[in-house]
Amino acid sequence: MNRREIQLLRQIKGYPCVTITLPTHRTSPDNRQDPIRVKNLVKQAGERLLGEFNKREIEPLLVRLEQIANDIDYRHTLDGLAIFVNRDFGRAVYLPFTLKERVVIDEDFFTRDLVYALNRTPRYWTLALSERPTRLFHCTRDDFVEIQDGGFPLVHEGPGGEMNLPGGEGINKSAYRDERHRQFFRQVDAALKPFMAAEPLPLAVVGVERFLSLFNEITAHRNAILTTLTGSHDKTSSHKLAKLVWPLVQANLAEQRRQVLDELDKAIGERKFASTVGEVWRYAKEGRGRLLLVEEDFHTPARVDESGMHITPVEDAGAPGVIDDAVDEIIETVLDKQGQVVFVDNGALEAHQRIALILRY
Repeated sequence: MNRREIQLLRQIKGYPCVTITLPTHRTSPDNRQDPIRVKNLVKQAGERLLGEFNKREIEPLLVRLEQIANDIDYRHTLDGLAIFVNRDFGRAVYLPFTLKERVVIDEDFFTRDLVYALNRTPRYWTLALSERPTRLFHCTRDDFVEIQDGGFPLVHEGPGGEMNLPGGEGINKSAYRDERHRQFFRQVDAALKPFMAAEPLPLAVVGVERFLSLFNEITAHRNAILTTLTGSHDKTSSHKLAKLVWPLVQANLAEQRRQVLDELDKAIGERKFASTVGEVWRYAKEGRGRLLLVEEDFHTPARVDESGMHITPVEDAGAPGVIDDAVDEIIETVLDKQGQVVFVDNGALEAHQRIALILRY
């Protein structure tokens, strides 16, 4: 599940849209209760629907809901499960973060908890460079999911890869091989581009020293590279690779947090910053946000005015006309406008009322 998929879910409208979320478990014996909990939540959703609709009218939706629940593979669940079903759509999603247990029936799908967790859970890309093949992974903490579309995995089929290098007098095989690898890594970088555009996350790059050097020469994503892991990992499983890469990402994210606080101090000196949730909201909506800094546990409900440009924080998230979390809305806005978001420790932005925005201009 990524931001693009959540945006697609948000576009689906029409009562009733059923959302079921719950925490799940990866291992036994904790996961033994997961099927029972899902069954109970599905039953609860069915009873609520039958309380509003006659059985004939709602039966297709109930059948779809039961089928999706029956198809869940509890051997491969992660930390959370979300089920989305209406008359025309049905999907179950395994998630590497925990969710509250809920049954929500509304005009649209309930995605607030997903947005909240997704925005506050470390996610990144890992690119494992190799001739046979180069692999791309979408990563959430130490959970790696290999990408199997958009050209990935890629195999180097030219000279120096699947084909032999040319021989003969005057041929510098080393230089020839390096140039063919540069061409291959340009293909890799081009294939990576749409993924980075859709999800502008930090990038971890894995490979032998020569491959890392050649890729660094040609990549358009150099500024996104957070860390590298040197070594040959052509046959390393995704699970083992995650155990090697995630500690490096953790350490570099901690260093990144220290650096952005220094960057904020510089922006303050240049008067290119905004503080407080209301001011940050307005500048983010104007597309002026380059880098958003947010304390990890900061969230606040708010009321938005008719222009959509000004908000007033409130205490009651359930009051009419109030959005659940203005902070998540700001995060989504900054990311949609090609800005960056970094979470910092609680208390680090006390002088700015827990949120700050470094401006483009």
